[in-house]
Amino acid sequence: MHAWIDSELAVLDLADLRLDRRARILLERFASKPSLSIPAACNGNDAETNAAYRFFDNDKVDDYEILRAHRYATMERMRAFPVVLVAQDTTELDFTRPNEVVTDAGPLTYESQLGFHTHAQVVFTPERLCLGTIDATTWGRDPGEFGKSKEKRTKPIQAKESFRWVQGYEYVCMVAEQLPTTTQVVSVADAESDIYECFAAALPGVGPRRADWIVRACQFDRCLAPNQEPAQLLQRLRHRQPLGTLTLKVTRKKGRTARTAQLEVRATTVTLKPPQRPADQARLPAVTLNAVWLRETKAPPGEEPVEWLLLTSLPVTTFEQACRVAEYYACRWQIEIYFKVLKSGCQVEKLQLETADRLKPCLALYMIVAWRVLYVTMLGRECPELSCDALFAEEEWKAVWTVQKGEPLPPRAPSLRVFLQLVGALGGHLGKPWDGPLGPKRMWIGLQRTIDFALAWRQFGPEAAKYQTQCPHTTTRARPIV
Repeated sequence: MHAWIDSELAVLDLADLRLDRRARILLERFASKPSLSIPAACNGNDAETNAAYRFFDNDKVDDYEILRAHRYATMERMRAFPVVLVAQDTTELDFTRPNEVVTDAGPLTYESQLGFHTHAQVVFTPERLCLGTIDATTWGRDPGEFGKSKEKRTKPIQAKESFRWVQGYEYVCMVAEQLPTTTQVVSVADAESDIYECFAAALPGVGPRRADWIVRACQFDRCLAPNQEPAQLLQRLRHRQPLGTLTLKVTRKKGRTARTAQLEVRATTVTLKPPQRPADQARLPAVTLNAVWLRETKAPPGEEPVEWLLLTSLPVTTFEQACRVAEYYACRWQIEIYFKVLKSGCQVEKLQLETADRLKPCLALYMIVAWRVLYVTMLGRECPELSCDALFAEEEWKAVWTVQKGEPLPPRAPSLRVFLQLVGALGGHLGKPWDGPLGPKRMWIGLQRTIDFALAWRQFGPEAAKYQTQCPHTTTRARPIV
């Protein structure tokens, strides 16, 4: 079994050693064949497939314990970095099926579309290296509440689905409390979390250490506390002198061309006026925060200018500080890539599990697989000269080298830069200048083929004899990263 799997699930405790072992076996199977069904990942073996389904049907198996083990390993990685960014976001998992309904699934975008929502908190470094998932909650909406948005407006935040953003930030604070003070923890969220209660939760208090935070605003017209002129947030920013111009690469999407944009940067510190809430709810305190407004100065004809209004606890006095806030927020896009790997690479929406209780632990294992794909992808960019045997077993790099290069094996394992070029080519990445860097899609395809070649190397390669004394379902350990 790969060393990283033992490391990732080192503290797993499902109250039965047989279940702990099965979890490791399933994680290895899913990581080897992330896009295949459970029976195919189990190599079509009836006994192993039945064992997998019994595992997910066991009352002792839940997503919390699997993610707790992964969170422990994630936090160990977090300790090694001076700054870590915790991106939180929600994604839909569509399990609409023609002839069956997954138990406890709820409506998604429209009432006949059934599935689950997953709110995850994924950790990245400012260099976009994925460190893991510290929390994830999956639920199905109550069909009886669908379409009742007017009634929800008068409910307290604790009774609303949007309370997950407040809970998410509080959870990040608990994680920050367990890390050394030399590691700065920054919670990053998109415009859906532009909720006043989220800002109030970040006020200094008696609770755990407060994590820093960045939220993209969707309400540009927030009112400021009395005695502040102008009286609205955006007007206040318009009156500020630009700190400078930031150059930002903008990706292509519907209605927007890919380009290098010039964004004018303004920043200020304001105290927000608390919004009105029903009389039976607690009065909200005034919140002082920093704001950074970035707006494209010369957008192409017919296109809306790129514009961000970022609210944050981080300092924004200088141009460098304001740009750092923008750069940290830009890393939030990595969680969208994480969800893409989870849904497109791991094909979790095609899982044939009939209940939410069975689906959730399976989803937790695939979340670890999604982390692994992103981790390998970005580590190859950030540490290209690291030896590939830090991540890959001996038979993996030797098999891929032999197949792809057709040359004698080198005396030592090649660097990640060299080896991942070979893995990427197996996934269809040609490495041409116009191809861009190796991405997660080509990576997960290449990793699947790497496992196939490694199995063939163990059975039929020139060193097959030395593997015969090992368990047929294990691989030699990769050297751990220090």
